[in-house]
Amino acid sequence: MTVQGACDPRFATVAEEFERNLTERGEVGASVCVVVDGETVVDLWGGDAAPGIPWLHDTIGHVWSCTKGATALCAHMLASRGELDLDAPVVRHWPEYGARGKDGTLVRHLLTHQAGLPALREPLPSGAFYDWKLMADRLAGEEPFWEPGTRHGYHALTFGFLVGEVVRRVSGRSLGAFFREEVAEPLGLDFWLGLPEEQEGRVAPTILAEPPARLPSFYATAFADPASIPALLLGNDGGYMTTPGESDTRTAHAAEFGAVGAVTNARGLAGMYRPLSLGGGGLVAEEQLAIMSPAQSASSVDAVLLVPTRFSLGFMKAVDNRHLPAADSEGALLTETAFGHAGMGGSVGFCDPPARLAFGYTMNRQGTGLGINPRGQALVDAVYRSLGHRRARGGLWYRPT
Repeated sequence: MTVQGACDPRFATVAEEFERNLTERGEVGASVCVVVDGETVVDLWGGDAAPGIPWLHDTIGHVWSCTKGATALCAHMLASRGELDLDAPVVRHWPEYGARGKDGTLVRHLLTHQAGLPALREPLPSGAFYDWKLMADRLAGEEPFWEPGTRHGYHALTFGFLVGEVVRRVSGRSLGAFFREEVAEPLGLDFWLGLPEEQEGRVAPTILAEPPARLPSFYATAFADPASIPALLLGNDGGYMTTPGESDTRTAHAAEFGAVGAVTNARGLAGMYRPLSLGGGGLVAEEQLAIMSPAQSASSVDAVLLVPTRFSLGFMKAVDNRHLPAADSEGALLTETAFGHAGMGGSVGFCDPPARLAFGYTMNRQGTGLGINPRGQALVDAVYRSLGHRRARGGLWYRPT
């Protein structure tokens, strides 16, 4: 398959791994972008966006939970400006949210997946995720599954409405409008929370992963126990996940869905994290960057995903799950200073400020795990090797002194 773009010779191994993804690891179409010290050192794309249609320079695709990084960034921008206190109760900005034992929920709990609202109990109507007010009202009236702040569990689909509604209440703009006006347009990013119709023709449709021989614990629990949180998360979604092809529709792409709805490419992901890799870059103050990075919630058993996870305030942190059975073994083999977000199937964007690194990888063929898939991890590993980093006993990366 043809690979196009540019790659600095210092990062030739990234290009080699990208080619191997396409020729040996089942990649169909993909893009990768690496920015170091503010300069783009890798910008590659290749394969097919759809049968018979090549992946082009401006091909974009659905990046699923990489969206959460964009949503969290919006909240941190408001916090950096002094307009949002992350340690304040949510009800300061969203009074209705205090119902049914949630009055003590802090804004930080929404960002760290500690809010206790990873799913809704009562059935949602068809198309619910396209109705922002409906979702905000339903979440405000829902009883939490655990006392907010006492444990964490991945809010896979509700995160965007929870954090996004706070952004809306504080800024007076919808989440998609805030991101477009404050991030995407100033940075010149091809990155959309609410894709305009005229851009639809550039979207590479998602190719679902082949059913695995063994399901990750999250999916196995969802199918085995209809009353479980994983089952409610996957099954009570207004058709977004349960209707085949729904997430690839024009309606889905147009929605401002702040948990999993963004459409972009590797260049867009790396471009969003580029200012953060340089100390804030005008998006947030350096002090806020220090708040964004450290892990704030971690557990050996995430209450939803049922595997070890770690989060900072809105972003995934490095986690090594390779000791687990194969179906649960995907994690995020980064450095401890890196933060960002992976998307379902394996796309990922992150920054590593001490390394002055921003990274993006997107693809159309999904993997089966819950973290960075082996194709994306191979690219991440090649980047860190090119920067002179080492792996601690084959696991997380570190910069030798």
